[in-house]
Amino acid sequence: MALLRYRADVRSLAFIGTYFALVIGQWIFAPRNLWVAVPLLAMTCVMSWVGAVITHNTVHCPVFRARSLNRAFQAVLTLTYGHPVSAFVPGHNLSHHKHTQTRKDVMRTSKVRFRWNLLNLLSFALRVGPDIMKNDGAYVKAMRGSHKAWFRQYALEATVFAVVSVALLALSWKKFLLYWFIPHTYAGWGIITMNILQHDGADADHPYNHSRNFVGRAINWLTLNNGFHSIHHLHPGLHWSLAPKAHYEELAPHMDPRLDEPSLVAYLWRTYGWPGKRVRYDGTPLIVEDMGPDEGWIPRPQDVSDDLGAIAAT
Repeated sequence: MALLRYRADVRSLAFIGTYFALVIGQWIFAPRNLWVAVPLLAMTCVMSWVGAVITHNTVHCPVFRARSLNRAFQAVLTLTYGHPVSAFVPGHNLSHHKHTQTRKDVMRTSKVRFRWNLLNLLSFALRVGPDIMKNDGAYVKAMRGSHKAWFRQYALEATVFAVVSVALLALSWKKFLLYWFIPHTYAGWGIITMNILQHDGADADHPYNHSRNFVGRAINWLTLNNGFHSIHHLHPGLHWSLAPKAHYEELAPHMDPRLDEPSLVAYLWRTYGWPGKRVRYDGTPLIVEDMGPDEGWIPRPQDVSDDLGAIAAT
């Protein structure tokens, strides 16, 4: 335990271990019985998505005390999520957190404006994904010359993922698609889609009502308290294990209680099923206007080590 900054991250490590156990087990035994194969694949997709959640936590608050262990852990996390962990910094820490729901936020929810709200949910990741990749590419290019430590860490993670992926593809393209590509695709879609659940219909300009929270115990056990999103925006570097206490003591007394959703499933049904209307948190219709193209921001070397959550490699 002396290696960890917070004892609670034993759960994070257990989840990562579960993901790799699922992938390795299915790769070796390749179950053919659908009653076994489908649930196992579904579990793998969920655990890959949890790996993306842990990636999010890690870029805000590193898991280990030693910088070398954090660097290695980010390379391991890259294999669970399917994308270099360091790439979370430009799109999430420096774009979304600093410029929530503005033209500088590449993940702003106003980019989807279908009349049928379910289409907004399903298409959100597809719509903002190319913009995230473009933003990431520009950031990587800028950091290559101005912040070499960050770039080396990014290159390490990308290389590890590429080497492992090519090796698995060479071994079996069918297993590669089932146990590697599909879970990673789901993880990427899921972690981006969470943004529309947490911010659509909230008031980005309000000091307390800027985010939606899902406060159910089960979902927060699985997502390591990532349902408490408002307090995360207020204190990005706060460890996830401390989020519920901080939420109820510091934020809940001031925010609109309608932004605390007791059930994720109930919210999904009400918002995207029946009645399925796109509304503000107070129940009034949400008028979504086209804000135009993304507004670029020039990355600075110090941005990767500021108070929004330094990655371990800086």
